Amino acid sequence: MDAADTSLEIIDLLSSLGADPPAFRLWDGRTVGPSDARVTVVLRHPGALRALLLPPRDLTAGEAYVYDDVDVEGDIFSLLEYGSGLFDGSRKRSYALKLFRLARALPKQYNRQNPDRPFTPGRLHSLRRDRSDIHYHYDVGNDFYRLFLDEAMVYSSGAFLDPNESLGAAQQRKLDLVCRKLELRKGMRFLDIGAGWGALVTHAARAYGVEAVGITLSSQQAAYARDSVSRLGLTDQVTILEQDYRKVRGSFDAIASVGMFEHVGRSKMKTYFGRLRSLLTDGGAVLNHGIGTRERSRRRRRPTFVSTYVFPDGELLTVDEVVGVAERAGFEVRDMESLRTSYALTLRRWVANLEKNKQAAIAAADDRTYRIWRTFMAGSALSFEHARISVYQLLLADPARPWTYGRSSLIAVDDQERD
Repeated sequence: MDAADTSLEIIDLLSSLGADPPAFRLWDGRTVGPSDARVTVVLRHPGALRALLLPPRDLTAGEAYVYDDVDVEGDIFSLLEYGSGLFDGSRKRSYALKLFRLARALPKQYNRQNPDRPFTPGRLHSLRRDRSDIHYHYDVGNDFYRLFLDEAMVYSSGAFLDPNESLGAAQQRKLDLVCRKLELRKGMRFLDIGAGWGALVTHAARAYGVEAVGITLSSQQAAYARDSVSRLGLTDQVTILEQDYRKVRGSFDAIASVGMFEHVGRSKMKTYFGRLRSLLTDGGAVLNHGIGTRERSRRRRRPTFVSTYVFPDGELLTVDEVVGVAERAGFEVRDMESLRTSYALTLRRWVANLEKNKQAAIAAADDRTYRIWRTFMAGSALSFEHARISVYQLLLADPARPWTYGRSSLIAVDDQERD
């Protein structure tokens, strides 16, 4: 049996295993599978299905796409949804043995023979290694991120009240929600840890009159944020520092950490919350916005596609772990909210924007980066939709802080006018 016949047999088997299967286009131009398929997997060479399937890990499949053993035309969400359910159940698992036996009969042909996997030397979560990790993820280029983020360049979950509203409206609501939860007001000193491109600190300064400090380890983010501060005439109110949270000095009435917590790591949680507590004035509050996992198994995990190509050294923790460490650091939890469904919507908007601007994204970075971010964001959206992960906003306060009753103050009266 030649490679084409073997590939066709694999495709027939795959098509029988799940609902809504993809179509496949072989290297010789033939297309097989459902004529109404929402997505087509393009096999670049006779060994493409072996490259995609063996060994059976998400890192394998991701690299087959990133290094163009296969291409994905059409709805990548459909493909990832289909792939995630392929071998659920005992009957389907029995088909896996036949599938992998067939795949091993294909040529050992890989475009990813020597994959360029990022490597960060040094001690885990040391200052130097964390800076290297942040540089890898965030210094892809401001022009690249601009192609899929909203106008304010907010790289974290929006807060949707209606799934049909714009990404920009949801992001502005999220910025305002953070400020209102912290009860910011004129004259307060506000610290934003992981300030990104500066959207939160500039919003807090303009709308609430605070004196704000934003920190980031990304040189490109810092340069962009400083330009925004200058352009908005906020240089007397906002300072942008290229600095690690462990090196911050001073005293702040309110602290926000939005989308940075995933980089802290389990081993540094005590250090992180202890540092935030020491920076906070008496009666102050912290808003910690971070992704968490619902998986409670602590077994050792092999490298995944995301941990390898997207967030080196990133760790997702359970919300109960986080709350426990925060309380032991002296905080009291005043409010907790999940924005899980909002993050799924946010990611779907980002993927749509990225795909719409595909050629510009490749020009701003390269095809490999485009494929990594397309895969990562689509897969993450599905993980949020299926509640495998969530994102939590924890309002943590000095227990001596005066109590605020109810939550009616958290959404502005004119909120709906922003869209």
